Amino acid sequence: MTGRVLGLDGGGTKTMALVVNRSGDVLAHTTDTGLDPTAGPDWEMRLKAIAGRIGPVDAAVLGLPYHTEIAAVSARQTQLGTALFGPACSVVNDVAVAFEGALAGQDGVLILSGTGSMAWARGPAGVVRVGGWGDVFGDEGSAYWIGREALTLVSRHLDGRQSCADFALAILHQLGVPPDGLIAWTYGHINPRVQIAVIAETVSKLADRGNPQAGAVLHRAANQLAELGRTAARLSGARSPLIWSFAGGVTQDQTLCRALTDTMGCPPVPARLPPVGGAVLLAAQSAGWSTDDAFIARLAANLTAILPPQTQTA
Repeated sequence: MTGRVLGLDGGGTKTMALVVNRSGDVLAHTTDTGLDPTAGPDWEMRLKAIAGRIGPVDAAVLGLPYHTEIAAVSARQTQLGTALFGPACSVVNDVAVAFEGALAGQDGVLILSGTGSMAWARGPAGVVRVGGWGDVFGDEGSAYWIGREALTLVSRHLDGRQSCADFALAILHQLGVPPDGLIAWTYGHINPRVQIAVIAETVSKLADRGNPQAGAVLHRAANQLAELGRTAARLSGARSPLIWSFAGGVTQDQTLCRALTDTMGCPPVPARLPPVGGAVLLAAQSAGWSTDDAFIARLAANLTAILPPQTQTA
């Protein structure tokens, strides 16, 4: 036994892995790009590289995108996780570790909005998930969705269908392309989902400066996310007053967060741990460790000290 457990959160854009001991002290941490299996086969190589940097552990929980959503992908994720980290490795959906981190064992609802979006809930009726259908016809309110809405507005302005010059020029400037280069930029990426999601950062900055189009996009995103959350609460049998929280980079935007809180009808509870902390918590439980409030509090304090602020809830 090594006295070490691994928690990994591998979202669509970035991956974070932590090794902790029984006291909740962080022994090692590493980051990488996302482990989205739909973006190409190189996710396996990067997961192997992370395993090489981490070393042996007693138990591991990997939160990976699309797990339980695509059978062949899920099987390969489980197979590779076991091969790299041993039989005490569990693979779960990346939103599951975000839920466990935010609520730290409580029932309730988590609304996640990063590159993609989903609501996850646990209540008297069981565990339910709502959304998470991917960027082609889902992921409402996500960074990708916001970026796509922004590109739609830019194209409408360039066509003369809608006047939003300040918004359109700011987006084009951020992309570093002239108006006649927008199509080439959009369809020229190997993984356009991630590149389009990054546009959400510019939308957030524009909203902070009072741009009306940016603010409207973020309010629409909040409405979409609230619908996911309220549906998950209803299906899980969540009782009133509702306990809910949020995670993901998009939810760090203050305009969206205020609109989401208003639409949900009650304030969120602060997330106790970031998603990677949720993976650590599940791994520690799998190893048979005590994960009482003292362990959670120490782990939270250690993560706050070592993780950049934007990653603590993303």
